[in-house]
Amino acid sequence: MSDQTTIKARSPFAEAFEMFRRNHAAVAGLIVLLLIVGVAIFGPLIYPGNPFDMVWAPFTPPGQDGYLLGTDYLGRDILSLLIHGAKVSLTVGLAAAFVTVTIGITVGALAGFYRGWVEEVLMRFTEFFQVLPTLLFSMVIVALFGASLTMITIAIGLVSWPAVARITRAEFLRIRELEYVTAARAGGVRNGGLIFRVILPNALPPIIVQAALMVGSAILFEAGLSFLGLTDPNVPSWGQIIGSNREYILDASYTVTVPGVAIFITVLAISLVGDGLNDALNPKLRQR
Repeated sequence: MSDQTTIKARSPFAEAFEMFRRNHAAVAGLIVLLLIVGVAIFGPLIYPGNPFDMVWAPFTPPGQDGYLLGTDYLGRDILSLLIHGAKVSLTVGLAAAFVTVTIGITVGALAGFYRGWVEEVLMRFTEFFQVLPTLLFSMVIVALFGASLTMITIAIGLVSWPAVARITRAEFLRIRELEYVTAARAGGVRNGGLIFRVILPNALPPIIVQAALMVGSAILFEAGLSFLGLTDPNVPSWGQIIGSNREYILDASYTVTVPGVAIFITVLAISLVGDGLNDALNPKLRQR
């Protein structure tokens, strides 16, 4: 009897944590992601130096002359570029995901809560952005306003928010009709309070999952723009390493492969964590 009472008394957070902990792939992804974050934070202290310094002969193969990952076409240490680029790539991913989620939640919440002509206008606006070719649209924005990391982050956010808006709208349409929302409305809670204090907290689980996945998508997006030369050449992101060495992919493939593998591992880890969060935050899956 006491065990049953203990199980029933467990909070949703504890249940979600337990569900996530049992997902071995998600835990492995989280460990890898934490290691990458650790490299981004502490790597420059452990392996100091200016990543743009020309330290040795160009195209030194990995493992030769004391350079673990070799040098690029200018003789720069790829390991140093990779370590310093980790912070930049993760920052771009997080910042772009924040922009995406902010726009998506705002549009989706207003459309799902007010419905009527507000929903009609906002969803047509969302569809307009959804049918635009995302890579081409982001290229136009970066080409017009400059290839700074700030503008790249904004461009990624501006082309990626429709998916978050649709998820938010669907959750608001579902939750706004529930009894506790009706009770809060009858109790005199205004629309702003209903949106931000009553409905939004209960609509967050799928949005959190989508936000986690958006971080990986933003890192890939930045790498794609960098491969096309639309990046800040003075900032060592993983995408910038690939973009600056793309002309030598056949002569020294490791200069592109190494940062490409780093992006692959990071995005895979984020995807595994996102899948784990989806399972953990989904009440139907927790009941299995």
